[in-house]
Amino acid sequence: MITFTICLLALVAGYFIYGRLVERVFGPDDRKTPALTHADGVDYIPLPTWKIFMIQFLNIAGLGPIFGAIMGAKFGTASYLWIVLGSIFAGATHDYFAGMLSLRNGGESLPEIVGRYLGLTTKQVMRGFTVILMILVGAVFVAGPAGLLAKLTPDSLDTTFWIIVVFIYYILATLLPVDKIIGKIYPLFAVALLFMAVGILVMLYVHHPALPELWDGLQNTYPDAAALPIFPIMFVSIACGAISGFHATQSPLMARCMTSERHGRPVFYGAMITEGIVALIWAAAATYFYREHGMEENNASVIVDAITKGWLGAVGGVLAILGVIAAPITSGDTAFRSARLIVADFLKLEQKSIRRRLYICVPMFIAAIGLLLYSLRDKDGFDMIWRYFAWANQTLSVFTLWAITVYLACARKMYGLTLVPALFMTAVCSTYICIAPEGLGLSHAVSYAIGGICTLGAAVWFAVWKNRFNSNQELKKLLHN
Repeated sequence: MITFTICLLALVAGYFIYGRLVERVFGPDDRKTPALTHADGVDYIPLPTWKIFMIQFLNIAGLGPIFGAIMGAKFGTASYLWIVLGSIFAGATHDYFAGMLSLRNGGESLPEIVGRYLGLTTKQVMRGFTVILMILVGAVFVAGPAGLLAKLTPDSLDTTFWIIVVFIYYILATLLPVDKIIGKIYPLFAVALLFMAVGILVMLYVHHPALPELWDGLQNTYPDAAALPIFPIMFVSIACGAISGFHATQSPLMARCMTSERHGRPVFYGAMITEGIVALIWAAAATYFYREHGMEENNASVIVDAITKGWLGAVGGVLAILGVIAAPITSGDTAFRSARLIVADFLKLEQKSIRRRLYICVPMFIAAIGLLLYSLRDKDGFDMIWRYFAWANQTLSVFTLWAITVYLACARKMYGLTLVPALFMTAVCSTYICIAPEGLGLSHAVSYAIGGICTLGAAVWFAVWKNRFNSNQELKKLLHN
């Protein structure tokens, strides 16, 4: 429990120390925000800071920091280090700059921000890539909560019934103004999720299980360790609890509701640190579960059910499960909302009219339903969709980190803050797609070599670009504008 306690304190300290450094580098000021200058009563609506934090936290805290941390715990104490270091130096920094750049640029969606600093071609690629990812998120975040709800209700209300209910909710949340559903119920759901995390945290110290310590070594404890090495598999398995590209698609939603740039650190950086704490708690609880029951269980929902009911009792278990249900549902609906706004920005379609919102939403929902039908028909369908989502999610963070790095370099600010995470995640994602069974399935040696070449290529590209930028005054003016 010593390593766990140190990691927990490190996350809290990271918010106050490193978070303040990140904030100082960006330099928030008192200019008017898009919520005030672009108010439309649908997406640009001023909201109180505490409510924005709750919504942001619930937007980003889907199944990832719970299910991802549980499966990531199989890799041993290395999972603790990745959650802590990833959250402080990569994830929270990534979320903060993504949100602040959107805030500073009229509430722009992620592809517009990336395109601003990485060029038109990258922008077009990102538009398609991001929308596809959002639809994947919407699809995978339906089946999980629907299955948990089916366990809590009579047999007549099966998984299919709850999938339909959740999807109807998605449609309403995507189409209605942000303050009608999201602004009202998200804070309540966030409280449920935080209650669950605090309850598990307290019981960890009550039971005081013999958890592995950092000085015991960082060996891979995964049952199939030879096929699933810590690098890069663990860094993709634990995504939302460390760094997640999906978060950068959510930050602009809240950037459109903030009334001051100075609220960015508690909203964007703070929400990610909070998610890291949730992931750390569940990684520790899962470690205890695996020590007691072995690592044969691969269904994270079964582990969640066992831990919450065993530690929190029947009532506490139900409340905790509801928190786990709320998290993915509320990530799924804002994923569709983000996709709608990205497409609207691309097509220059105003979104005050419900008819114009339907033009965009109907094709998206049809695509998501197709993915759902596939996942229900094929017993491995959901797992396959989840794996592709996980890789696409981390790849999105790579694009975002490079865009932020270019911005910082252009502004002559401390670009090393994001350059190091950008290089690291480039290595993770390029190696993963080569080594993973759902990817190219290449040998470890070849995969690591390709990953190294991709990372070196990215570093050389940045060095060449920076040298060109330093010697090109016209380019400086263009990017500054």
